Amino acid sequence: MSKASIAHKCVVDPSQLQAGGSARPIGERERIVSIDVLRGFALLGILPMNIQYFSMISAAYFNPTAYGNLSGANCWVFLLSHVLADEKFMTIFSMLFGSGILLMTSRVAAAGRRPASLHYRRMGLLTLFGLAHAYLLWSGDILFAYGLCGMVAYLCRKLRPTKLIIVGMLLLSVAPAILTAAGVWSRHWSARQVQTATEQMWAPTSEMVAQEVRAYRGSWIAQMKYRAADSFEMQTLYFVSFTFWRATGLMLIGMALFKLDVFRARRRAPDYWSMVFVAICLGIPVILYGTHRDFAAQWEFRYSFFYGMQFNYWASLLVSLGWIGAVMLACQSRQLISLTRRLASVGRMAFTNYILQTVVCTTTFYGHGLGLFGQVGRMHQLEIVLAIWAAQLVLSPIWLRYFLFGPLE
Repeated sequence: MSKASIAHKCVVDPSQLQAGGSARPIGERERIVSIDVLRGFALLGILPMNIQYFSMISAAYFNPTAYGNLSGANCWVFLLSHVLADEKFMTIFSMLFGSGILLMTSRVAAAGRRPASLHYRRMGLLTLFGLAHAYLLWSGDILFAYGLCGMVAYLCRKLRPTKLIIVGMLLLSVAPAILTAAGVWSRHWSARQVQTATEQMWAPTSEMVAQEVRAYRGSWIAQMKYRAADSFEMQTLYFVSFTFWRATGLMLIGMALFKLDVFRARRRAPDYWSMVFVAICLGIPVILYGTHRDFAAQWEFRYSFFYGMQFNYWASLLVSLGWIGAVMLACQSRQLISLTRRLASVGRMAFTNYILQTVVCTTTFYGHGLGLFGQVGRMHQLEIVLAIWAAQLVLSPIWLRYFLFGPLE
């Protein structure tokens, strides 16, 4: 069999099981390459958003006016990242995580074993690793949340695709409902409460900005004050009010899409083109309109935080499906096999490459490394992103020539 035909055979997600039931990454011929390609694409695509959190104060991730120059090329980088990347690749990762749960349970069940104990052991280990990643390296960690959400999503794995989509959409609706209720309640805040919330969550004072910049340009210990506080908030308040509902809902939708063969690149090309069409003609215009409203409101906290971000929250689902459709079309194209092979290699080493992005970026921006935190504008952040993309697209295939798995897989 040629390498080309092997590359486009349908196979499975990493960190699955062999027939005997022991936990290990699966072999090369057992993989679903289209899922590897999509995972690799999503891993690279999420970096333009993550690098903002690596290199600038935390408030700037949600409020682009909180820090840095937002004119000229920097504004265009923000806009493109917001429209094409913000929440889109987290959406794809969450969907793929849900499909991975199905793959693991089906393989274990086929081997005559019960998958529950293995699944919950894996989720527990992922949660612990996420805690270490968040508190020791970077507060933007998502592994902790995926570990907890995966424990819940597992319970719905046997539902039919229609029910999975319905339950997933209901879960997705909870976070916007919480934001809307909080926005309505904020009308009763005093001027002092509004100012305090704005400074703490949205637009910190110059003194607060200087303190955060100074901390992240300092030693690893100096960074801990902000890293620990941000990680705790992400894993408690933000998780309960936002991440749990979105990530779990998307995992269920991902299970449904897997059962419908969307991730296997088995659907007809017109099906995938329709996903791209809806993203371009509906998803992107809605996000642009929401962004226009944010700028018109001058990114005022109570509007943009509670209401403005909901345009992107919902429309990102459509844009994510457009990206999925485009990647599946690429997997069906023999002309793009060189690119999809490289993306598949990045996807096969997704865990390693995710942590590698953290190590490279924290070393570049934090004080224990080059200490460039707060000094790199969005345009130059994009240049760093392109360099990391190039390195991972080149190095991942080279590594897999000699090893079956990545060093952390």
